[in-house]
Order: sequence, then C-alpha cells, then structure tokens
Amino acid sequence: MVLTRLGTIILLVADMKRSIEFYKDLIGLPLRQQSSEWTEFFDGGTTLALHPAKRKDKINASPTILVGFMVNDLDNTVKRLKEKGVKFFKEPRQEPFGKHTIFQDPDEHLISVVQLETKSAEGFDLLGLIGAE
Repeated sequence: MVLTRLGTIILLVADMKRSIEFYKDLIGLPLRQQSSEWTEFFDGGTTLALHPAKRKDKINASPTILVGFMVNDLDNTVKRLKEKGVKFFKEPRQEPFGKHTIFQDPDEHLISVVQLETKSAEGFDLLGLIGAE
C-alpha cells in the first residue's frame, strides 16, 4: 500500500452549526456539501471536513492540530478576520519565509495562514511556526 495524497482533513467539532458558520461565513471557505453529520469545504484537491465529536469532553483539550492555508494578501485577510471577531493565537508578523499568523476556530483548532515569499517557499516548515511568542 502506498499513500499518494491527502484527501480530507477532518475536524471533530462540538457544535456543527457554530463551526459551519465560522468556516463558511467568517473565514469564507467554499462550501461543498453540508449536513448535520458531515460538512465539506473545497471542491477539488484536499477537502476540509467537519464531523460532530461524540465525546465532547475531548474537544477542548489543548490544540493537537494545525490546519494551514496560503493567501496572497495576509494583511487584508487579517483585517477582515479581526473585523469579524476571530480570536488570534499568534498575531501577524513577518517571518523569514513571509508573513504569518495563527487564529483559532470555535473548538480552538489552530488555523495557520501564510503569505509566502516566492524565494523562501522551498523547504517551508509549518511545524516550526506554531510558537506564539
């Protein structure tokens, strides 16, 4: 068996309606399909899915997942998110690879957003970016 590509990132959420509103309305992800038990965003490539957690006591433990997105204009993205009241885990700042920030969804999953500089995109290490100094 050879795993060839990542198909879906599944986030277990405490409140499906609240999470759909966050991902669809607040941060503007394109909705592919929606139900009370399974919701997907993006239509091609890797999808982001939401699924209700069966054990709600496990949801709000310390964050164990970081979902990363790339944008062309981080400053504008951050401005829009802050206007909508999104909670930031790491304030936006310039890094050697480009501009970077991390915010949280309603279940405190971490969402990384980066505007890469073309020269430094090679060897980009998302795991090294989690610090919120």
